[in-house]
Amino acid sequence: MPPRSSTAPASPKRAAVQAAVLRATEQLLAAGATYADLNIERIATRAGISRTAFYFYFADKRELLMRLSEDVTDELFAEGDIWYSGSGDPEAEIREALRNIARLYEQHGPLLRAIVEVSTYDEEVAVFWRRLLGRFVEASRGRIVAEQEAGKSSGCDPAATAFALCWMVERVLYQELVQDAPIRREDLVESLVCIWMRTIYGR
Repeated sequence: MPPRSSTAPASPKRAAVQAAVLRATEQLLAAGATYADLNIERIATRAGISRTAFYFYFADKRELLMRLSEDVTDELFAEGDIWYSGSGDPEAEIREALRNIARLYEQHGPLLRAIVEVSTYDEEVAVFWRRLLGRFVEASRGRIVAEQEAGKSSGCDPAATAFALCWMVERVLYQELVQDAPIRREDLVESLVCIWMRTIYGR
């Protein structure tokens, strides 16, 4: 993550202003604005601060987008951890995790769509997004290794399998956003569960 535009220590006021800017940005995206349409003046006005004040908290619009995405990714990862750190029925854990992740994708759709699209032409954002997804890949690899050691999983390479499965989910849920939900969410989640179970557990 890039350095903050200010080295001032955190304070309740600072946290509140930053939260307002992040919230304003997501609201503008949800209202139909594209990332390219947004400018600092518009974001600052929506957040109730001056353009000058914006730069006290964020270096630029790119950092703002990445900060927002990092916050949402933390939420997504917490849902994935239902399976990553789980020890119960893997199918139930995978289903609950994927169902909750799909729900968050819908809830934060405009933002997630923006970060993916900007990552196609901005290399800094691309590297950032791949790093965030790398958390999911590494956590999935860890669970697959544990399952193999317990004799519960097939012999597929854990790193390659985790990479393929996590990026599959990212692409599928992104396409669900840009194609305006062509498949019922529950059916999509069940298909993803089936793919994960058959790939990792052979069932």
